Amino acid sequence: MQILSVDGIAAQATDGREEAQIDLSLTGPVPVGDWVLTFLGAAREVITADEAQKISAALDGLRSLMAGGDLGDAFADLEGRGPSLPPHLQAAQAKGKSVA
Repeated sequence: MQILSVDGIAAQATDGREEAQIDLSLTGPVPVGDWVLTFLGAAREVITADEAQKISAALDGLRSLMAGGDLGDAFADLEGRGPSLPPHLQAAQAKGKSVA
């Protein structure tokens, strides 16, 4: 959601479809115009506009799929990219370690 206004630890924000009041306790102050990832009425993380666009596209694709449509290009940023391990597991794999 994009921050529209801030009043202490509360903010008015929009996702482009609806406005909501969100709690900023977990993120601290967030400037008007910035984007946040929210869950259950609370901002969990400040994100970039690019991240917000990708998340929005993915959610739009899932909404379309649930309504009987298709995903379209909702996950275009992931196409052609194979799965990857987190850095700590990549390091373990490079050392020849494995878990049985």
